[in-house]
Amino acid sequence: MAMRIAIGQFNELTDEKLKFAAQIGVKGIQMNTPALPGDTHWQEADLRALVDRCAAHGLMLEAIENVPIHFYYKAMLGLPGRDEQIAHYQTTLRNMGRAGIPILGFHWIPNSVWRTDRMAPGRGGAGCTKFDMAEVEGATTRSEVLRFVAKTDERPETLGLMERPEDVIDAEKMWENYAYFIKAVLPVAEEAGVRMALHPDDPPVPMLGGVARIFREPAGFKRAYELNPDSPAWGLDLCLGCCSEMPGNRANVHEMIDFFGPRGKIFYIHFRDVQGEVPNFQECFIGEGNFNPAEVMAQLHRVGFDGFFLDDHVPHMDEDTVWNHRGRAHAVGYMQGLLKMREFLG
Repeated sequence: MAMRIAIGQFNELTDEKLKFAAQIGVKGIQMNTPALPGDTHWQEADLRALVDRCAAHGLMLEAIENVPIHFYYKAMLGLPGRDEQIAHYQTTLRNMGRAGIPILGFHWIPNSVWRTDRMAPGRGGAGCTKFDMAEVEGATTRSEVLRFVAKTDERPETLGLMERPEDVIDAEKMWENYAYFIKAVLPVAEEAGVRMALHPDDPPVPMLGGVARIFREPAGFKRAYELNPDSPAWGLDLCLGCCSEMPGNRANVHEMIDFFGPRGKIFYIHFRDVQGEVPNFQECFIGEGNFNPAEVMAQLHRVGFDGFFLDDHVPHMDEDTVWNHRGRAHAVGYMQGLLKMREFLG
């Protein structure tokens, strides 16, 4: 398939969202942690219903991004009970394959995305998320730290916010846990015909809440690739914004594309950017961040990327909705213009 654009980052397929997709001119849908029944895994019938509902509106369900963290946090943290959670994860993969959903995005961040401000003033006063490591380091209590955790609907035990030095989970332990998990689930994904797309750490810092973050630089992804270089089921949900947040900002974006693109390992892309980099950055509108969007689009074409682009975190514009329809319309329109220009240039 050719490069294309989808919308997503919602957990329910409402008529309004499906009409918005059609009106804005996209053919694909991605869902993030869909609100489905099940405390440990998802059932085939519920997944198939999502596919059928999209199809009824002339749309394709391109991917699901993320199962609930409580489905597999023991696997991420290496806790007792991880084998049971992994078995349930395998069941979800099989059910996704039977339902006809081709991609499952996943992350290795047991204590979620962190931000120190969710409405920092951006262009024209639009509200943007921001991260400042100095604020995190200045927090002295668990409650102060919890306010930085962006995803607040998860259970407390999944957050991995360690309070004792002996509870800290270092990078090598997280690597050990990741290798154990991926060895167990990737063969099932291959059999099911589901591709697993790994998302970068956000923010990409060495450790937060006592848990190391191992996918915070290109070297981490290359190490993960070497674990399964020949598997058709392993690849990336390449969040350009996360790569831009890494020290060196836009250089990481280009390095990730040049390494993984020709290998066919970029399954889909979060097309967003930031200003600055860790330890202090702020999200922004496409086109005013660290990298040149037109240059990146051309680079993706050059390396043979044939997946879909997705609106991701967008600034909150005045009188916008909770889902940020206005901000997403701007992001999708920007991407559509870039893609048309890329097609025109050949």
